[in-house]
Amino acid sequence: MLFSLKLIAQNEYITLTGEVTDNETGEALPFVSIYLEGTSIGTTSNTDGIFEFHIPEKLRNSKVIISMIGYISVAIQPSNFNSYQTIRLKENMLTLSEVIITDEQLSAKQIIKKAYESLDDNYPLEPYLLEGFVRDLQKEDSTYIELLECAAKFSYERYDVKHEPRVELQAVRRNYITNKHPWNEEWERKNSIVDLIEDDFIRFNYGPIKVGRGWKYEIESILPFDKRQVYKIVGVDNPYSQATLYIDVDSYAFVRIEYNRAAKKRSYYKRRLSNGQQEIAYNLTLEYQEYKGKWYLKYQKEEDTWAIFKGLESNKLLFTKYPKKELFINRIITQEEIGYYDFQANLDINRSIENHSEQYNPDFWKNYNAPILTKKLSIIEQYLKQAQINVKSDNK
Repeated sequence: MLFSLKLIAQNEYITLTGEVTDNETGEALPFVSIYLEGTSIGTTSNTDGIFEFHIPEKLRNSKVIISMIGYISVAIQPSNFNSYQTIRLKENMLTLSEVIITDEQLSAKQIIKKAYESLDDNYPLEPYLLEGFVRDLQKEDSTYIELLECAAKFSYERYDVKHEPRVELQAVRRNYITNKHPWNEEWERKNSIVDLIEDDFIRFNYGPIKVGRGWKYEIESILPFDKRQVYKIVGVDNPYSQATLYIDVDSYAFVRIEYNRAAKKRSYYKRRLSNGQQEIAYNLTLEYQEYKGKWYLKYQKEEDTWAIFKGLESNKLLFTKYPKKELFINRIITQEEIGYYDFQANLDINRSIENHSEQYNPDFWKNYNAPILTKKLSIIEQYLKQAQINVKSDNK
């Protein structure tokens, strides 16, 4: 992990930058959790393993925790970071015989049932707020057509209230859109934030956590995660669905859920929509973090594949679209803190994020915790910048 440290006196922030790698292979580790111990302030490494973490100067004596499922966590104080020092996370694969388990006789399905029955114990029973960063990357066939990044606040009811959170859009950082297929003019999609927040297995009580009749599960291993151990359980619901569930050994909290669903040789799991949309693959990842005895969303990714046909009954394929949406949570505000917190819901679900966009504010983003662009995304950004300029020139 490559670190540099600088103190921004004007805003009283310390900025840490680094690269997280595997100790044995030297490969970059994506989506590593980096947070201040005892707080909910955090960030995430990007797919190149690179991160930038802004922390309040008044918390400079707090330890920074770097953790990832399957690896031994590292704790370092900001003052002890050496510039450009490389620190690698060590992988640790545990066997069942190496772990003290209270319920040794439970099967994989019984563990998931117990986790489902323990939702009240593990997830917030009072209103709360989350701050987070949204990234939306859209591709049609092999061409990228949109990159959007924004910061938002989310006001939730307790975990079992089946309703999406109210949203305050704070700022838009990147907003590049080029020519889309004419089909989009008639069938404009919902905004990225709405697409994300309506997919929540725990809040809306569905998916692989419920142990449906067709699901078959198996314990694959037990892994370390942030001073605890988690079961890694793989599940299959033939012919379309697969899931990997990471469940805390002690509390039976769902720590991470990976769900994949895909069509098989033109056998689809969902009906085609009247506008010609046919979903052929759906991938959802939800990862949670523990704070003050409860588990809150830390990271969410939805990555889909849609075949767009000319109509409901037509076999003519117009194009294939690949939307990828991510939400990175960087702060939790619990019930006792809400009274001191400014929140103004302003998101109109019938308008796309780009139509909410205001003028870019560099001061807002100066110390905002968000995953930085990867090399690949930087190339895509430059392409979309130029493509957007060309579109504007053609429209004059």
